[in-house]
Amino acid sequence: MTHYAGYRCFAGAICTLILIAGSGSAQQTPTIAQALKRSFDGINKQVLDMAEDFPAEKYDFRLKPEMRSFGEVIVHITSGIVYAAKKGRGENVNWDEIDAKSYKTKDQIVGLLQKSITDANATLKSAPEDSFAKNLQPWLSVIEHSAEHYGLLVAYYRANGIVPPASRPQPKK
Repeated sequence: MTHYAGYRCFAGAICTLILIAGSGSAQQTPTIAQALKRSFDGINKQVLDMAEDFPAEKYDFRLKPEMRSFGEVIVHITSGIVYAAKKGRGENVNWDEIDAKSYKTKDQIVGLLQKSITDANATLKSAPEDSFAKNLQPWLSVIEHSAEHYGLLVAYYRANGIVPPASRPQPKK
């Protein structure tokens, strides 16, 4: 993945999986594939929740003029998810940035994100369980990429005086 060339290392992957696996229930330790999928689903749910929740009229908001808008960050995250799906299917791909100018409205951007998550989840689900023992890429890199940008999206929320969905009080069960 040229977007992250030289950025990943085996030790980092192992540490991440230990943390992922350790976050599971005490009853059953998840397999590597289950832990990876849980992490992938978790970060994608958080990003999708934000994409659906953030006000449409603020999708063009930028923290600084030279930075991506909120909507452009969502499209950028989607680029990584699309990359993971293609690479996970064994396609010979490079990271291709989706052109955010092609997605002008909140509905278009949320739809793109939803479709990419569905496609990537289908790819992840169809991968043989033992394939993850050999190689965690591209999934681990894309999980990290999405998580990094999730943190940036929190700043967009806070700069607009909005509490991010994950930080809001949750109803008691």
